[in-house]
Amino acid sequence: MQRQPLEVQTIYAELLEQLAAYEASRTIGHTAGSFVTKMVKGQEYYYFQQVGPGGTKRQIYLGRKDAALDDLADRFAQGRVSIAADQRSIERLAALLRAGGALATDAPSARVLRGLADSGVFHAGGVLVGTHAFIVLGNLLGVRWDTSLRTQDVDIAADPTLDIAVPGISADLPSALDSLEMGFLPVPGLDPASPTTSFKVRGQSLRVDLLTPTTRAQSRPVRLARFAAAAQPLRFLDYLIESSAKAAVVNGGVVAVNVPDAARFALHKLMIAGERPAVMQSKREKDLSQAAQMLQVLSEDRPGDLVLAWEALGVRGKSWTSRVAKSVSALDRISPDASQVLQELIAAKG
Repeated sequence: MQRQPLEVQTIYAELLEQLAAYEASRTIGHTAGSFVTKMVKGQEYYYFQQVGPGGTKRQIYLGRKDAALDDLADRFAQGRVSIAADQRSIERLAALLRAGGALATDAPSARVLRGLADSGVFHAGGVLVGTHAFIVLGNLLGVRWDTSLRTQDVDIAADPTLDIAVPGISADLPSALDSLEMGFLPVPGLDPASPTTSFKVRGQSLRVDLLTPTTRAQSRPVRLARFAAAAQPLRFLDYLIESSAKAAVVNGGVVAVNVPDAARFALHKLMIAGERPAVMQSKREKDLSQAAQMLQVLSEDRPGDLVLAWEALGVRGKSWTSRVAKSVSALDRISPDASQVLQELIAAKG
């Protein structure tokens, strides 16, 4: 693990501020498309025109041209001018980050994440998890990880109970992937009667998995209506995504996403590492390595976050904390310093 230069950390913080303001101030000008008029039998009518994949055009009828629609078209044009300046500023900061050595997400994965973001997946409560979240958290914490970060598995987690908490917010995840025209196809599950929870590009490693916390012994896919898709239940995921933060994926541009709390990410990695079977040894090693690096950074910069994450784990019961404690010896093999951090945390909180 290496510290990023202070200048890079400052630029990333500024980028997050601008990105948050940009997302919060969305106006009609953010809508993809344009206002057009058509003459029909001597009368002029307004349509909103959008260009889809492959250059196909779709026009939505708005009504006969009048003062109200003229005003709407003017406000749309003005909104486009204002957001263009914001976008240029954000893109400039992204370029400075890349030049300064910030962690960048690979182009295909970043393209997928932008498509999901544009469709509203993260506004609807989706949380980026897995290695791509680890990359983003590195920039958020101002460090460069020492391990290989090559993966094209895009993992999105979501809490099914959010359907009740945030009514009316939705995102069609399968349609968003289809609109990218990258060749995503549903991956059949072991049970033909169960809906798919994964989408993959044939012949490539690029894959999108939708995940959700398990309830009791639930193992069958859970339908998430707000994403028009099903998600695979996983143990311990509720702890990971209960507390999330806004962050930015950096590549050719910037994508606003939600990522887990860094301290919870580290402890969650230790929990699932202990659950991996022998045939998944390589993934277990990756879990331990990511947890070790995260623990070292947090112990130096944000020790209080580790305390809060451990307390939140303890609330769930002794079995949860004991799973983490069992990783001490395995973690010691990866990083004695990180193992010491964990042992001190366990000793302090019991």
